Amino acid sequence: MTKKHLCNRYDKETLLKQVLSDPRERRVLSFYRYVLIENPKEFRDFLYESLSDLGTLGRIYLAEEGINAQISIPVDEYEHLRTLVNSIPQLSGIYFNDAVEDKKESFLKLAIKVKNKVVADGLDDSTFNASDVGTHLSPLEFHKAMDEPGVIIVDMRNNYESEVGHFENAILPDAGTFREELPMVEDILKEEKDKKILLYCTGGIRCEKASAYLKHKGFEKVHQLRGGIISYAKEIEEQGLKSKFKGKNFVFDDRLGEKITEDILTVCYQCGNPSDRHTNCANLGCHVLFVQCTSCQEKMENCCSEECKSIVRLPTEEQRLLRKSGRSHLYPTHHLTRKLVGK
Repeated sequence: MTKKHLCNRYDKETLLKQVLSDPRERRVLSFYRYVLIENPKEFRDFLYESLSDLGTLGRIYLAEEGINAQISIPVDEYEHLRTLVNSIPQLSGIYFNDAVEDKKESFLKLAIKVKNKVVADGLDDSTFNASDVGTHLSPLEFHKAMDEPGVIIVDMRNNYESEVGHFENAILPDAGTFREELPMVEDILKEEKDKKILLYCTGGIRCEKASAYLKHKGFEKVHQLRGGIISYAKEIEEQGLKSKFKGKNFVFDDRLGEKITEDILTVCYQCGNPSDRHTNCANLGCHVLFVQCTSCQEKMENCCSEECKSIVRLPTEEQRLLRKSGRSHLYPTHHLTRKLVGK
């Protein structure tokens, strides 16, 4: 019997052709669970082989503390995926959070990585009860709770996520990572420990840890949006209600965003015109994430600076040698300014 390769073996161009040539529609979804996984490496190989057989693509992080997955699956394999997941004791009954948009090329390969934590939070979980999480609110409960007097709404995502979309009147911590954000939120709310706090993030996993952390720190009324923005957007649309989330929901796949409303809350970092289009600098030695309008994309050749544009015009091999030498990103990107035009 031929041994299966439990990793991707193709380049991006080949993978894209494979995805686009497959006539089947795909569904994008995510799921997570904090649960003990005793042997993550062994579990990883079992999961890779099982999911590959269903045509699954996406990114999955495993750790002893649990699983965090963002994937796409052929629509005709969706129920088989559910059957597979339910057959695994650690994952049985896990909540599937279907995406707002099902872009076929959201993921091009299946990558399952074993990490120390499924979300890099910088916390020592032995110092508090990470399972003592906040009260979960359904999307409709969260929607109503935002109108209560004195309630505090906190965005638990990174600044580049909240800049293009967020709930009305939410606190938007200016943090580049979740690790930085937790102590920042604690400090922002230090005089509000008796207030009702509503936490939200993309799919819910960051709020699981954040709510437990805040409860440990003495906050009494911590609540979190079950299923995150993804679940909220779908439920609000189905109920025909006006969304209190404005703009675009940033997602960590090739889409980089799902449009929830037509509101544009930020501007192009380069020209200052309204835009919510995230992109990565085309200079692979830089690859900085920033907001760039389509006009500047054409003018700057998808680069963040003239210096990076000059590098991407070099022959491919010369660019590769520059990256290898560490000289392909010689210039600071402080000229890229994050701006919000509304909250």
